[in-house]
Amino acid sequence: MVSVENGLGQCLLCAFRTQRLNWSTSRQISKRGFGREASKLLGGQHRGVRKVPSGAKGRGERASIGPRYHPPQFQKLSPAVRGRIEPSKVRLIIETRLDILRDSLGEAWSDRSRFETYFAKFKTSVKLDPGYFRIIPTASVKDRARTIWDSKNEDVPNTLYDFKAFQRAYVDGGVKGLDLELKHAFLGFVADSETTERLFDKQEKISDFRYPIDWYPATKAIKRSFHLHVGPTNSGKTYHALQRLEQAKTGIYAAPLRLLAHEIYTRLNAKGKPCNLITGEERRVIEGEKNPMISCTVEMTPIDMDLEVAVIDEIQMIGSSDRGWAWSQALLGVRAREVHLCGEERVVPLIRQLTSWMGESLKIHRYTRLSPLVVEDTSLRGDLHSLRKGDCVVVFSRSGIHDMKEKIETITGKRCAVVYGSLPPETRAQQARLFNDPDSDYDILVASDAIGMGLNLSIKRIIFDTTLKFSGQSLERLTTSEIKQIAGRAGRYRTAQDGIVGSSSTISGRGNEALIQAKSSTLSQSNIGIVTTLEDFDLQAVRNATARETEPIASAGILAPASVVHKFVSCTPPGTPFSFILRRLYEISRINPRFHLCELGDQLLIAELIEPIKGLSVVDRINICKAPADRTPRIQAILRELATCIARRSGGALSDIKEMPLDLLGRPASADKSYLESLEELHKGLSLYLWLSYRFEGVFPSRPQAFGYKEIVEKNIEKVLGNMSCDLSVKERKLQVAIKQIKVGYRDLLKQIAQPKPEIPILPRDKSPQRLTEGGA
Repeated sequence: MVSVENGLGQCLLCAFRTQRLNWSTSRQISKRGFGREASKLLGGQHRGVRKVPSGAKGRGERASIGPRYHPPQFQKLSPAVRGRIEPSKVRLIIETRLDILRDSLGEAWSDRSRFETYFAKFKTSVKLDPGYFRIIPTASVKDRARTIWDSKNEDVPNTLYDFKAFQRAYVDGGVKGLDLELKHAFLGFVADSETTERLFDKQEKISDFRYPIDWYPATKAIKRSFHLHVGPTNSGKTYHALQRLEQAKTGIYAAPLRLLAHEIYTRLNAKGKPCNLITGEERRVIEGEKNPMISCTVEMTPIDMDLEVAVIDEIQMIGSSDRGWAWSQALLGVRAREVHLCGEERVVPLIRQLTSWMGESLKIHRYTRLSPLVVEDTSLRGDLHSLRKGDCVVVFSRSGIHDMKEKIETITGKRCAVVYGSLPPETRAQQARLFNDPDSDYDILVASDAIGMGLNLSIKRIIFDTTLKFSGQSLERLTTSEIKQIAGRAGRYRTAQDGIVGSSSTISGRGNEALIQAKSSTLSQSNIGIVTTLEDFDLQAVRNATARETEPIASAGILAPASVVHKFVSCTPPGTPFSFILRRLYEISRINPRFHLCELGDQLLIAELIEPIKGLSVVDRINICKAPADRTPRIQAILRELATCIARRSGGALSDIKEMPLDLLGRPASADKSYLESLEELHKGLSLYLWLSYRFEGVFPSRPQAFGYKEIVEKNIEKVLGNMSCDLSVKERKLQVAIKQIKVGYRDLLKQIAQPKPEIPILPRDKSPQRLTEGGA
């Protein structure tokens, strides 16, 4: 069998067996033939193209397996392929991109001659060794700056920038990643050239992040006690923390998701405890109430209020490289006399270190799972007929979820609810209600790892479609904690809660688990959580993960607060791009081993996006960079237009935002995946508008209209998901028509084969057709 690379280090057969994804270009998995350019880059050694013997089908020197792919500038090659490109060819790419960068950056400089001087010196500093491509030791930022200061009137030595850094940027991010790395290197060169050593020392002092507790002096002044509630999913740990919150006069609940914050807000108000809701996109404040409770997302945790009790949920997220800073900010900054942390066992060593470092007391409360969790001996072996009511099939892509839903409904006749991350939280809750309702005809749930937290679902059995997940660049194995988090959702039957919780039960289920514990003796076999996989080759990975102890969390994420960023900006040369300022701040920072800096990916992208917009203050840019904007072109265009409104301090009416696709609301709902994706984008755009409206009050006056449109979008999404469920009678008719057409075509083919072929006279070699006619009969 011909080995065909799929760009992920696997042959096509292995990738198909392990993932069974929809091989779409957006996933960069179906790149079976990379084309001549990729073959040249790989030195003719890549296995996506094979030699063909002369005379064989596809005559010629080469025949590609699958469609030929010619990526412009090799931008769309997968990281696995880019990683195998020879250094000499990477060098050519770097030199080409340097010339392009010179043209694009030079247009923005008013003093072109000054720019040319800087760029010529910069280019010599990144000149690569043409002989050996040895790794140049990376100098510290200050040493590099000192070298530039000492070379004011001379050529800069070519030992300042590491070839491997540029190669890594190209491998990880393609041409765009390389361009960004080169651009920041050049801006750093210019900034270092215009910065004095005294100013650099001041920058280093501001970027000293070894003691983040010093960012919260008011919190340091009070004595706090910490309670850590740890245990697996469905163990009642959150219930006990919320019990203490309900007894307090003032307090907050910090949730990892807006859906959870909303559920606890509803629960507390239903129990007669006045509670406000504060999330990035929504505020619900009880007028006239002096000391209400607060339910908020963890990013919105107030650090300027004196409280009696604070509950911070899912504390293990403090180790996240993306959002960990929010949990660290809440833990270090919340001014509550009693702080309750809820999470997994693996966070215990880190919390012990942090509380000891802060000089605070810590009490650990451990809980065990309320219902047993077992891994089945066999998988479903690909048989969807084995699915039964209460099953949840876990798939790790949106397209895969919709494909699996259609496949299950067609084969089994059972209707499926769907839950995945890009759905609005309100829609996820609605789909959860459909699945949980025993009287509805939604028997199966098809979901992503979004079910790992935030929803209490009546799942009897979790079925992993695969144990691989696309990270954005390559397929990676699920971690032990991810498998445990998802698998733990099995066995959380709401039927065990019915009659115990009553009308105050919530979708999230936070606080309801321990109510089951009070009647744990009544748990029957139906409450056992079951875990399995769709195929045998994934089952062992799930079995190993559920039996293995998870690795402890090593450090807590932090992010420089706005006050620190503002100070750092004042110590940089005027006109320095904000994206470079953020990056430089993190380059020269010093970190305590107990902490790590969270990634700046989205913030840098937004900073680059809004850089050309004039009139934005430093505070404006800091706030906009924190906006919940993903990388899709539509959302980026909306954000750019909203940022322009902020710079002008006008024009922010929703009807004036041209990039907001409000005309979509006038279209009739259809069971079309592209229409569903457009609705999801519109929902994200409206959420972005609402998020900014709370931070720039006078610029965006259409908040009530945005909430109204957002509600309409959510209803339309629910309609689309309902319409996408298979009408089995229609499916059967289509199938019968297709079978009939195949049978008719097959019969016609047999008839053609059975017909006698007309005899063709064999011509003598010395007679032409013309002579035969003339001398014939």
